[in-house]
Amino acid sequence: MTVAQAVADTVAADAAERDRTSARPHRVLDLLRESGLANLLIPEEFGGHGAHFETAFHVVRALARVDASIAQVLGYHWLNQACVTFYGPDPERQAHWYRASARANWVWSDSFNPVSPDLEIVADGDAYRMNGLKRFATGASVADVIIAGGIASGGAHDGELIVFVLDANRDGIEHIDDWDNLGYRSSASGSVRYTDVVITADDILGVDKEEPFSSVVTPGVQLLFGNIYLGIAEGALAQAKTLTLARPNAWFLSSADRYAQDPITHRVFGELVSRTAAVEALADTLNRSFDEVIALGADTTAVDRAELEVRIAQLKVVSTEVGLEVASRVYELTGASSTRSSVGLDRHWRDIRTHSLHDPVDYKRIEVGNHFLNGVFAPISLYT
Repeated sequence: MTVAQAVADTVAADAAERDRTSARPHRVLDLLRESGLANLLIPEEFGGHGAHFETAFHVVRALARVDASIAQVLGYHWLNQACVTFYGPDPERQAHWYRASARANWVWSDSFNPVSPDLEIVADGDAYRMNGLKRFATGASVADVIIAGGIASGGAHDGELIVFVLDANRDGIEHIDDWDNLGYRSSASGSVRYTDVVITADDILGVDKEEPFSSVVTPGVQLLFGNIYLGIAEGALAQAKTLTLARPNAWFLSSADRYAQDPITHRVFGELVSRTAAVEALADTLNRSFDEVIALGADTTAVDRAELEVRIAQLKVVSTEVGLEVASRVYELTGASSTRSSVGLDRHWRDIRTHSLHDPVDYKRIEVGNHFLNGVFAPISLYT
């Protein structure tokens, strides 16, 4: 974690400026490559560092404390890169993709957004041609490669959902700078337009057979969100602590000399810190559980996958609620002066408010409740 903290400290230095200008984080991604974090999860035999997701999610939290946009890009990178394992059944092809990625320090992104219309993938000789638009492609415009997928029409994979890897700047790929949202301003989450993009057999990572193991990647995405929301809460608390300790005097009705000595300040901090610690404990447990399920590989059962998913849904519920509360209520501790734009405390709330709308948390509550009462698991989708 020493490297991760050093990277987080560097990222923090100009995070507010990137937020103000909605700058694409090219320089930060170079830092992720140079630090070795881009290759953190690639097995050692293929040129990586051989770490586990438990470590990766701790890194995500360290970055989310200072810049949730970068934490999101890096977390997506690792999960998309891991699709080599989730969707690549051929060991030789897995070795090919991992070695290529490690050698070139690739950053991976995706354009899998299921609420955008499906991509049109039509056979053209021995290859395919793809057309369509995918919105909310976080990191795609600054990444090296993009994971995408869709139902093939014709050819060797007719009717199958193929998953493939494309150079982010291949002919026919257009990155549209249309991300203009409240938060996540430096996440490069614009749309990607595909116009007659050629997909060859060498680009295809695998076919989604709807077996349990490959679909474990989706709970992994939700687990990433929970860790980011936790990191945002921790970052908001850390900044609020610094601001509170620097506040002079105290409220005129208080018996304390300074705000930092006021029992009301202690009570609010105590409440927010305690709730955040509870989310941390749950996240730590699930991060380990995620690695344990991944270790099962092809032996992963539908029950293994479903039990993991519903527990991660619990994290999604509480991390969303606590993250939003903390990022909002810290203003009660830091006072009116902390609402200045130059302070940048609002970034924490804007980021979690924006991203917590990725998929409705009420459906996670329903999922958890239905399982608790009736033992029912939610059907597999790109959100569950």
